[in-house]
Amino acid sequence: MTTGEAVAKILGALEAVDGLRPAVPLVWDAPAVDLDPEVVQVRLVATRLPLPPLLDRAAEAVRPVLAGTPWAHARLRLVVTDLDGAAFARPTSQ
Repeated sequence: MTTGEAVAKILGALEAVDGLRPAVPLVWDAPAVDLDPEVVQVRLVATRLPLPPLLDRAAEAVRPVLAGTPWAHARLRLVVTDLDGAAFARPTSQ
């Protein structure tokens, strides 16, 4: 799997996690995902709260994508870079 394919699959897996979306980078040629053999970092925007269960679901969605790749044993770092205003408008029920 190429780096580009891995990034696309990671972003696709995150589509299933309601309440999180990839962060839009300030530099358009920089994706929301950094792949390194030691650390895979994904920058996210939260659209709902609480964060811990959302991040758990995101990790559960991303880990299988990394299986069998050069990043399979990398640490997964999920970074919430922003909270969308919608996160404060929705009732939390977890």
